[in-house]
Amino acid sequence: MKYRILITNDDGVNSSGLLAAYEAVKDLGDVTVVAPATQQSAVGRSMTLFEPLRLSRLKVNGTTVYSVSGTPTDAVIIGMFVAMKRKPDLVISGFNIGENLSTEAATTSGTIGAALEAAGQGVPAIAVSIRVEDEGDKFADTNYKRDYGAAINIVRKLAKCVLDGKLPKGVDVLNVNIPSNALPGTKVVVTRLARKMYHTRVHSRRDPRGRPYYWIDGTLVEDADEGTDLHAVMKKNQISVTPLSMDMTAAVDYEKLEELMAKAFK
Repeated sequence: MKYRILITNDDGVNSSGLLAAYEAVKDLGDVTVVAPATQQSAVGRSMTLFEPLRLSRLKVNGTTVYSVSGTPTDAVIIGMFVAMKRKPDLVISGFNIGENLSTEAATTSGTIGAALEAAGQGVPAIAVSIRVEDEGDKFADTNYKRDYGAAINIVRKLAKCVLDGKLPKGVDVLNVNIPSNALPGTKVVVTRLARKMYHTRVHSRRDPRGRPYYWIDGTLVEDADEGTDLHAVMKKNQISVTPLSMDMTAAVDYEKLEELMAKAFK
């Protein structure tokens, strides 16, 4: 059986990480690359509904790719139903330039959003992000140079596992985060999501006419509990693999919640 693989990202079609992801799995089957035309970080699972989408075929460093005038979620949908004309066996979203750790990233990252869209379409997915030391590199990827060797090796192995054996029941996405200086022998650990990745800040400024405007910013959380993705990557320099599920239902004591509801609506 020849597998069908779709690759996308949220950094845009010209990202060096996108072609590195292609290198990781190009020998595993028929690979199609469909990515947003422009930088789409932090758009989550946003979808374009109120304007048309354009699909363009082009060459990037000799590799045929498709560019979509929309979000990562749009790229997955257009990739499956237009470029590929059928659902693939696996979707890889990345390699994202910059880590995607914690529940914050799971709900805001375009990289993870694309993987979740794939899962929603019934296709297993791997979201892959690589930590950078300089925060500015996250948004200047067309000029960013790095050795992707370790990441390519890790993702090739994970992709083969998913394609050969499928993900365990209840797992829809593997969220993979790789330290900036990872080597082929860097330890791989299964983790859970940390609570936060950033300490949120808002910068207030004034334009030349004296009217206020704001920049949302944040400083990275330096550590989290043992067993979390953030602790593994930021403190232990390990490769973190976090299983994600589409079912966001809280794991709670339903009897206690029902008691609370009974009091609220008596």
